[in-house]
Amino acid sequence: MPTKSKSPAPRRGRTADTNNAKVEQLSAYTTELPLPHLSTNQGTRIADNHNSLKAGVRGPTLLEDFILREKITHFDHERIPERVVHARGSAAHGYFQVYKSMSQFTRAGLLNDPSLKTPVFVRFSTVAGGSSSADTVRDVRGFSVKFYTQEGIWDLVGNNIPVFFIQDAMKFPDLVHAVKQEPHHGMPQAASAHDTFWDFASLMPETTHMLMWAMSDRAIPRSLRMMQGFGVHTFRLINSRGDAHFVKFHWKPKLGSHALVWDEAQKIAGKDPDFHRRDLWEAIENGDYPEWELGMQLIPQDKEHAFGFDLLDATKLIPEELVPVTPVGKMVLNRNPDNFFAETEQVAFHPGHVVPGIDFSNDPLLQGRLFSYTDTQLSRLGGPNFHELPINRGVCPFHNFQRDGMHRQTIGRGQVAYEPNSLGNGSEFRVDGDSEGFQTYAEALESPKIRRRSESFDDHFTQARLFFNSQTAVEKEHIIAAFRFELSKVEVPAVRQRMVDNLAHVDEKLARRVAEPLGIEPPDAKAAAGQAGYREARINMSIEESPALSMVCTGDGSIKTRKIAILVSDGVDSASLKPIREALESAGAMCKVVGPRLGSVTSASKRQVEVDATFTNMPSVMFDAVLVPAGAENAKALMANGEAQHFVLEAFKHLKAICVVGEGAQLLSSVGVEEGKAEAPAGVVVATTPAQQLGENEEAQGIAQNFVAAIAKHRHWDRAGVEAVPA
Repeated sequence: MPTKSKSPAPRRGRTADTNNAKVEQLSAYTTELPLPHLSTNQGTRIADNHNSLKAGVRGPTLLEDFILREKITHFDHERIPERVVHARGSAAHGYFQVYKSMSQFTRAGLLNDPSLKTPVFVRFSTVAGGSSSADTVRDVRGFSVKFYTQEGIWDLVGNNIPVFFIQDAMKFPDLVHAVKQEPHHGMPQAASAHDTFWDFASLMPETTHMLMWAMSDRAIPRSLRMMQGFGVHTFRLINSRGDAHFVKFHWKPKLGSHALVWDEAQKIAGKDPDFHRRDLWEAIENGDYPEWELGMQLIPQDKEHAFGFDLLDATKLIPEELVPVTPVGKMVLNRNPDNFFAETEQVAFHPGHVVPGIDFSNDPLLQGRLFSYTDTQLSRLGGPNFHELPINRGVCPFHNFQRDGMHRQTIGRGQVAYEPNSLGNGSEFRVDGDSEGFQTYAEALESPKIRRRSESFDDHFTQARLFFNSQTAVEKEHIIAAFRFELSKVEVPAVRQRMVDNLAHVDEKLARRVAEPLGIEPPDAKAAAGQAGYREARINMSIEESPALSMVCTGDGSIKTRKIAILVSDGVDSASLKPIREALESAGAMCKVVGPRLGSVTSASKRQVEVDATFTNMPSVMFDAVLVPAGAENAKALMANGEAQHFVLEAFKHLKAICVVGEGAQLLSSVGVEEGKAEAPAGVVVATTPAQQLGENEEAQGIAQNFVAAIAKHRHWDRAGVEAVPA
């Protein structure tokens, strides 16, 4: 076990976990910068780390050079096989705390003690791409939480979408093979817009509900901190009396659920492929700790069949109007990992890691995952002892008679490696079980054994229609545009045709509009009904819309952690800028001064204004809003700079809040945004007050308040004319 050396000054993001049992445990394995000399892994001091051992200064390298061999061998084996799915990930430490005891529903300790802060490690990920793919691709996101409880590890391994593509784990390899790169040429990376995925989807109507979510804005989140999480499957909670409830798990972000726009997501993938990873890391380092609320939908056992759809079907959700989400606790992420590989990459999640009081349902997709995850970790982490890696160790003791295996770290004393025994202490011996241990719910099962899908899984379109009906008009337009983009990349017309024929069973207008630019026949619902796998069943849903399925108007209404670009050049009016910036930052926003060059610009009053970024190295897609301060020379210089003009136009096209002050309004007019307008476009704050008055704090506060209100809306979907913007 490495010896801890004296720590340097801690990062801000490392200061909040002094009582976190998991962080304290990891600290025993954490080394800071280092001893004053280099050594081999065995501790032998190295005199020369620049030259290999040779037979003469120009002679061949000798096999005897054990230092070279150790260094090269370790380098050759530094990368473990990446995850088949969810390879691209980001993670953080934190804690979970329940609001009040849930003992009525579960005996799980972490859900019954409001004074307890349970350590967690959370990994977010994309599904389809490799570990070096971009963060902002259209994809499902993994949302997996490892709870280090006093009763063992609980892994809630979920996604940012509450349903999934398939109903049975038997189809999971096919799904992943279809969405991954096509095997003959290895393309595309991290994208579903290609023939094999849509060929599979068009032949599997059960994918339809999930496709609606994946083509929605949910698949291009603004930030990992602004993303919901779901357990996807139906689980069980069991209390101390053995009574059970079905449960669906929800994570709701405090900042609300927000998305990028598609054009923005594509540009960010090229400008900063680490956009989400960087955003999460910087927020925690700055002390802006992301927070989610854990909610549960609880269903009594005797209500299992009360909804018309099957709770065991992973392609279905329970609308919140039928079963409200009960808030039960909060999760805060307050510490970044110390080492990406040792923690984020080596963490091993498994839906079968549960604690007493939490149990499974018979969902056939979940049942397959219970096998698959163990098998995957054995392959990826090299053997059965992946639980001994520091990030995967529980904070409570563990004891069994499993021994040996690759990478074993525990040194087990004594002659006994079996049970029952009388040569050890004998206290492990159990005949009838232990009432304090994990108890599987005693569910009556039907017979006979059979390889067939339940008829209660047959309706593939009703909930897809519910989702589409629940979106606002602009969200529906985004779904249509996403289908058009994806299917336009499909080279085989028959695949495009099958897909829009399927969509006709969701919404005829949706299908027709998707089909319009694709060079195919109008959608034909009857043709889809003739395909293998089609089912005629229809759920009788008691609701036609569910507002909870829309992302609009979510969050706490604040602008905390929103990133604001302040565009400057020489001649900026710093006196009027200062109070507006201070008001934005006091509201929780993060401001960066963006100019034509790094260093500084000279203000109208001959003061130096520090520049944080340039128009090119941090373009508008990296920000949530734009402020153009006053200053005649500043406005003139910005109007003469094509990059500055593009910055504002692009922000306008992406429906972001824009504030122009004094002469800064000329920049908008110069690019045609304000011309001929009786009033400012939605989300554009125009403050024409003369610059000399803006130094007055009261005036600046009023401008800032209007700008804050505009930023808080996230996007201004009612902004007109964006289609004509050449950005």
